[in-house]
Amino acid sequence: MAWILVIVAGLFEVAMALCLKGSKGFTEPWPSVGFLVFAVTSFGLLNMALRTLDVGTAYAVWVGIGAVGTAALGMLLMGDQVSALKIGALTCIIVGVIGLNLAGGGH
Repeated sequence: MAWILVIVAGLFEVAMALCLKGSKGFTEPWPSVGFLVFAVTSFGLLNMALRTLDVGTAYAVWVGIGAVGTAALGMLLMGDQVSALKIGALTCIIVGVIGLNLAGGGH
């Protein structure tokens, strides 16, 4: 159950980052409100998961989901530049997170 919380928290982190971009420096009200709601939800879910999971691994998974998800959606939906190096770097993040779990960081 705790890993599901981390995954969902990571997805809320992606939504938070996209709203942050859309808020245009907190000048747009709805994306600004979305940022706040998604941030509180993401951190709250991560906090709940940390009751049973190792902090380092859980945090790395949460950040990994946020980083990879935000970068991928930025490239797919928001016109961010796509390059082989970016794709390779995102792949390294995914492999690193999987490696942490295989190394025994998860319960």
